[in-house]
Amino acid sequence: MYLPKHFEETRDEVMHGLIRTHPLGLLVTQGAHGLDANPLPWLLDTGAGDGAHGTLRGHVARANPVWREADGQEVLVLFQGAQAYVSPGWYPSKAEHGKVVPTWNYAVVQARGRLRAVDDAAWLHRLVGRLTDTHEATQPRPWQVGDAPADFIEKLLDAIVGLELEITALSGKWKVSQNRGAADREGVAQGLVAREDAPAQAMAALVRAADPR
Repeated sequence: MYLPKHFEETRDEVMHGLIRTHPLGLLVTQGAHGLDANPLPWLLDTGAGDGAHGTLRGHVARANPVWREADGQEVLVLFQGAQAYVSPGWYPSKAEHGKVVPTWNYAVVQARGRLRAVDDAAWLHRLVGRLTDTHEATQPRPWQVGDAPADFIEKLLDAIVGLELEITALSGKWKVSQNRGAADREGVAQGLVAREDAPAQAMAALVRAADPR
């Protein structure tokens, strides 16, 4: 992606935070009929043995050809964080010289690496359990894989295949008004806060937290 220095994010811990907060990543591969894109929920592991930038793990339906076509292929996974439209009316500088235009703020992460298909029932059972525990953690009565009949779970595990991607390159783009002056940045933050929707609030926080460049 086009990545001007003033929008570049290089800290793994910041990019990892976006991935964990927005784990639905778009897996982009080169298939038999050209480019293919599959949205998948991923788990990010950063422990010993998970590589310098971490490892992504997920699964797809066995009927999805991507696990056969892209096994061993260099692939790209895109994670979209907070994003919001920015009105030029929010810039105090509009009243000074009028030389302002609309734009869009966003935070994204791209992960690259070689995809590996994992057709192993025990591996998949552990992965599904971890995915479930992660996303059920906020529920008042978290559902667990063991709540369902064992033969039912076994049948479903037969219908999926695991995917693993050790990240060899990680890049982030935080376009959050760093290129504007302090007054304009605060104007953007206030404009976003006034919208009162969750994505706008998240972007307002990023604008206020960003270092101007």
